[in-house]
Amino acid sequence: MEPVAQDAQTLVTVLRELERSGFRGEFRVLERGRLQCLSCRDEIASDDIAMASLRRLEGASDPADMLAVAAITCPRCGTAGTVVLNYGPDATLEDSTVLRALQDDREQPS
Repeated sequence: MEPVAQDAQTLVTVLRELERSGFRGEFRVLERGRLQCLSCRDEIASDDIAMASLRRLEGASDPADMLAVAAITCPRCGTAGTVVLNYGPDATLEDSTVLRALQDDREQPS
């Protein structure tokens, strides 16, 4: 049996959790670090979007498999959804640009 991190979550698990929380839409990364809402098809600058949640995932067998799942809402149509981004040394310029540009609107612990 291969070792698996005890707290490892899969991408599917995280996406399902966020979907149950109301983030049912999807977004995709475009050139120049822009995002497209797949509900209304509008293209949006990443810095015009607030991020409600950010979950980082690393592969249990390969920690270099780095993904970030951001829960965001389209400022044009109001669709709440997710975008999956690579981060770390293997991230594309577009993914890195989006991740840095999203407005951090996560609740801070009191």
